[in-house]
Amino acid sequence: MGAGREVAISLDGVRDKNVMQLKKLNTALFPVRYNDKYYADALASGEFTKLAYYSDICVGSIACRLEKKEGGAIRVYIMTLGVLAPYRGLGIGTRLLNHVLDLCSKPNILEIYLHVQTNNEDAINFYKKFGFEITETIKNYYTNIDPPDCFVLTKFTAPSQAKK
Repeated sequence: MGAGREVAISLDGVRDKNVMQLKKLNTALFPVRYNDKYYADALASGEFTKLAYYSDICVGSIACRLEKKEGGAIRVYIMTLGVLAPYRGLGIGTRLLNHVLDLCSKPNILEIYLHVQTNNEDAINFYKKFGFEITETIKNYYTNIDPPDCFVLTKFTAPSQAKK
């Protein structure tokens, strides 16, 4: 490391007053436009949706949806995780994903999953480093982007003991 000062990476929750930051990031990062339900789900997920700041500049985000299953179990769906290109490789995406993975250690959370375009090797390799595996291929998942196919990547959390 040089003699320069350490730049802080900080995470902040998404609320009504700053949801516009998430919208701006998504426009810059992703080839699809997200609807109002996406933002409602992101806000409803609470701690599972975060903005990342690098030296007080909003440069990344993770947005999740919590899906309730039978018996109170929850699946966490990562709707989006992205970092602006000039800030990649600085550990920001790792920090965002680790934050959500830490939250997934609760016993009622059984799995965490996401969709990735089949040609997005950087994302696929990134998630595999954290124990995600390809569990499904969905043909024609995306509209208006090429290729339209996606992989489902899943990480199963430690199985909770079913109560009988």
